[in-house]
Amino acid sequence: MFSFTEEQKLIQQTVRDFAVELVAPRAKKYDQTKEFPWDNIRKMAELSLMGIPFPEKYGGAGADKLSYIIAVEELARACGSTSITLAAHTSLGSNPIYLFGNEEQKKKYLVPLAKGEKIGGMGLTEPEAGSDVHGIKTTAVQTKQGFVLNGAKMLITNANVGHTFVVAAKLDNEMSLFIVERGTKGFSNTKPEDKLGLRASDTGELIFEDCLIPAENLLGNKGDGFKYMMRTLDEGRISIGALALGLAQGAFDKALVYARERKQFGQPIVKFQAIQNMLADMATEITAARFLIYDAAEKAAQGLPFIKESSMAKLYASEAAMRVTRNAIQILGGYGYTTEYEVERFYRDAKLCEIGEGTSEIQRLIIARHVVGK
Repeated sequence: MFSFTEEQKLIQQTVRDFAVELVAPRAKKYDQTKEFPWDNIRKMAELSLMGIPFPEKYGGAGADKLSYIIAVEELARACGSTSITLAAHTSLGSNPIYLFGNEEQKKKYLVPLAKGEKIGGMGLTEPEAGSDVHGIKTTAVQTKQGFVLNGAKMLITNANVGHTFVVAAKLDNEMSLFIVERGTKGFSNTKPEDKLGLRASDTGELIFEDCLIPAENLLGNKGDGFKYMMRTLDEGRISIGALALGLAQGAFDKALVYARERKQFGQPIVKFQAIQNMLADMATEITAARFLIYDAAEKAAQGLPFIKESSMAKLYASEAAMRVTRNAIQILGGYGYTTEYEVERFYRDAKLCEIGEGTSEIQRLIIARHVVGK
């Protein structure tokens, strides 16, 4: 298994204790009410979890990418909605500013994000542009006052609760990225989506109607938005893999406890070979996913090529999570189909991982291009 540094062990234990003591007991309620878990987010800010991989000078914890991935995993074992909120905030809302922003942008926008004073998100997906990133229709027109944005983004995590968004738009027919703050005239939202899973996570639309933003809110260089976006998604896929991994582990934990306690034919069902076979398969897939995800995170942190590895990690972990959570329901039988034992929540939450930040089909295309060439 991977050997953690003392700092990584400390972060893992801190997040695990927080998840067990505070997050897990409220997860079912948040899922049922669809209430955004503000209490969890505020506590995460207090624990310096909202900016784990960013330097201390920018308000972060100064830890590494693997520490952040560990945190996403540990949170997902308790509550997928809380975990994906952190993942979208860090990987999609904050990381592009850290990677491509200038010093002034980092001080103005990254610092409050990393401290957890504000929540971040990214505006990419549109009604006619999902996997086809080039198909975005949101436009940016440069004027003497700055840039005027027009268009709409859909299925955006943290859309209604976020404060700072990195938004993709076509400027002179080329994609560029812009920083847009809540409260900017011409920027609005619609009501949150009602979803199958991750129901306490906020998902909605970003609407831009003659939305004027300052010229200094252009992120990086004009026309480099596609390159920036791909780099952002390559790293973000590792966090979605970690989300899937945590959900799988959480469901496995509950299934194992149940199998040891539930008796049929005069003995615990964990003694039956059919149950043991399922648990063996589940444990194996979880371990394999963990190796793929940690390996991708370490390669990214070391500046090594990691695009193929991140797609492999995201693809395998997300599909393994669906198999593991489905088997967890099967082990619990009729109880698994009820909300009382919560494994059905892990199953519903896991489905998003096969879709968000690049579908399984897109991941296979990316992997194939690296394996067989373009």
